[in-house]
Amino acid sequence: MRLNKKTNFINQKTQLMNNLLSDRINNLATSQTLAMAALARELKAQGKDIISLSLGEPDFNTPDFIKEAAKKAIDENYSTYSPVDGYQDLKEAICRKFKRDNGLDYKPSQIVVSTGAKQSLYNIAQVMLNDGDEVILPAPYWVSYFEIVKLSGGVPVEVPTSVETDFKITPEQLEAAITPKTKMMWFSSPCNPSGSVYNRDELTAIAKVLEKYPNIIVVADEIYEHINFSGTFCSIGSIPGMLEKTVTVNGLAKAFAMTGYRIGYIGAPEFIAKACTKIQGQVTSGANSVAQRAAITAVDADPSVLNHMVQAFHSRRDLVVGLLKEIPGIKINVPEGAFYVFPDVSSFFGKTLKGTEIKDANDVSMYLLAEACVATVTGDAFGNPDCIRFSYATSEEQLIEALKRIKNALAG
Repeated sequence: MRLNKKTNFINQKTQLMNNLLSDRINNLATSQTLAMAALARELKAQGKDIISLSLGEPDFNTPDFIKEAAKKAIDENYSTYSPVDGYQDLKEAICRKFKRDNGLDYKPSQIVVSTGAKQSLYNIAQVMLNDGDEVILPAPYWVSYFEIVKLSGGVPVEVPTSVETDFKITPEQLEAAITPKTKMMWFSSPCNPSGSVYNRDELTAIAKVLEKYPNIIVVADEIYEHINFSGTFCSIGSIPGMLEKTVTVNGLAKAFAMTGYRIGYIGAPEFIAKACTKIQGQVTSGANSVAQRAAITAVDADPSVLNHMVQAFHSRRDLVVGLLKEIPGIKINVPEGAFYVFPDVSSFFGKTLKGTEIKDANDVSMYLLAEACVATVTGDAFGNPDCIRFSYATSEEQLIEALKRIKNALAG
């Protein structure tokens, strides 16, 4: 009885606090990747031998030549507010990078530097979407797209894909999803969570559909561009006719192992860039001054400096895919980029494994945490309820051990 009273009191207190908060925050979902990473850390602190494959963070250090640039910036007293849209010489360096790596012609006035690519995406949604505007999201999509669109008054329109189609949207699916309310399409390539990479022919076919809809803006998230194993990566903005209707989003976190520096940027039609600068000026203002100076060195670097890291991820990809294929009931594509696998685990739905009933991907993810002590993320968070995601941004020894545990746990 006393326990029930305490539970009721806690529920009432929670309800009261929620009533004081805005509907906006009460309706916002928690990031599942960050939530699982936090849970894994909590269990580790309790002494449990958790292998965390939940977070998308390179396990390499920032290259020394970039760290030296950051130290130099401190010594040169880059300690004052930076321009809202980024230092001019950084924006010029980003223009050179876009031309060199992507075949995209941008002017500095079309570049906005932000506190991470996540802020870049949030800025775009805030300046482009009115209530009820629809945004097409090929699923699976990065976990924050859906909530950022929703938070900005937009309506996310999920277009499902599957492991059989390499998790890529077809031109026919895109055409069928477009309505008079469609304002934008957001996608990532290489894709988080599936690792799929759209090639030039596939993007040309998508661009052909969009030719008929000149007011639809495409947001191309290319944060993983340098971590690709097929050599087929292509920026959709380089397709004829697409540059003026594409916002290209990128950053330094993944390729240069600079997650904590928090530098992202966009190349966009000038009116969108100006709008993003306007909203950023009322929210965070300019990104960290020291990180921006280091970013100049990073974006000016030849991508070949990343070869050792890309080769390591490629080797791990092959290792993980090979081990997953040995697990009965798992279906998997061969990811061509990023550092994730996104196996289909739907064959386990409706089964009972070691006394645990498995109803969906969330159950699989929580079961693997409890039974195998391996942290993964449910595919629900990415718009695909049949899959789970895990990162292979860790050592081969850890990956071998994690897959051994997963195989044993799923054997039932």
